Amino acid sequence: MIPFIGFLILLLLGYFFGKWAEQRHFQSINIREQQWVRLPNSNNRELLIPMQQIDKAELVCGSVVISIDYFKRLLAILRSIVGGPVASYETLLDRARREALLRMKEQCTGAVQIINIRVETSSIHNAAGNGIGSVELLAYGTAIYGQAAEGSQQANSAAN
Repeated sequence: MIPFIGFLILLLLGYFFGKWAEQRHFQSINIREQQWVRLPNSNNRELLIPMQQIDKAELVCGSVVISIDYFKRLLAILRSIVGGPVASYETLLDRARREALLRMKEQCTGAVQIINIRVETSSIHNAAGNGIGSVELLAYGTAIYGQAAEGSQQANSAAN
């Protein structure tokens, strides 16, 4: 009976600390996204803002590796038995995608826009080989630096 109680205590601790850490990460992401909301970005190859002069274009990337906590892993295992969407992995991928895009934007301070954004994911299996231990996400794109064409900067500011 004592090992079962110990298991339940560890499981509850994992649940509460995992939920707390995830909420803190989402809060951090929301604050940082507000700081970068005015930087136009797209997965298209065409410029979003017509440019009067392009000083440089460079590859920028952001990557992140995020792990899932044991409680959510247990829920995912139970969900895979029953079937349906696995919400714990969906939030994991959402956090990873948003964090990688933010890290990419933070690399190109002074850019006028980012175009041709691509996102790559891969799972990192844990040592026991019984499921996903972590997910790695890489976001990359082309940062455009220079002078926007007359009138296009005001139109872009009004759109945001």
